[in-house]
Amino acid sequence: MTLRAERVTRTAGGRLILDGVTVTPAPGGVTGLLGPNGSGKSTLLRLLSGVLAPASGVVTLDGRPLPELRRREVARRVAVVEQQADTLVELTVADVVRLGRIPHRRAWSAPSAADERAVGDALRRTGLTDRAAQPWHTLSGGERQRVQIARALAQEPRELLLDEPTNHLDIQHQLDLLDLVTGLGVTTIVALHDLNLAAAYCDRLVVLRGGRVTAAGTPREVLTAERVAEVYGVRVEVTHPDAGDRPHLRVLGSLSRKGS
Repeated sequence: MTLRAERVTRTAGGRLILDGVTVTPAPGGVTGLLGPNGSGKSTLLRLLSGVLAPASGVVTLDGRPLPELRRREVARRVAVVEQQADTLVELTVADVVRLGRIPHRRAWSAPSAADERAVGDALRRTGLTDRAAQPWHTLSGGERQRVQIARALAQEPRELLLDEPTNHLDIQHQLDLLDLVTGLGVTTIVALHDLNLAAAYCDRLVVLRGGRVTAAGTPREVLTAERVAEVYGVRVEVTHPDAGDRPHLRVLGSLSRKGS
């Protein structure tokens, strides 16, 4: 068992953001959340992390509703990487990564040897060891994103939630990041815009549109030309290189420009 959302609904300002959404990721697998801007992906991730509460439905961890669990208990299990993170406090890269160890430490206690090993390993795995002493505010957007990934790794989670983690990253670091995440063996739910990255790295996909699930299944089942046209309003050519199950999409143009 792992983290699940069952028929969750969320409203904001009188507007329905999520409408009866169910997500049941396989333990240890990678589930991709797809959908255009405003479809509810970020809100769903916040519900799964416990930052927001659903108006109806329930989010469970190992079958227990999140409100029944202590916040520290959830924080030890579930790590979150949001689209943007910032701080006004003067922190080094290593300081930011150490924040991932807070759920594992007693209040006001100094970092243990185990904490420092976890921090060092997270820096190494994200290629940031030589940046450990660098001030956070001097980093580029892509570098900051990698530091947030390192912070999440230092937390040693069993569930990992990522909201557009490849934003601000160049192509090499996008691939390196997703290679790292998919190799962790933890239950991962990741919101992505790039359909080809989702097809290449996710075991299952959930497509949101207008706050509702319009499709769920394997990349081959979900990423059809007809569905991409319906959800995103673009024409694509879908191929399956080497007769594999993972499709590749080539964008042909916007449906609104068809025949122009």
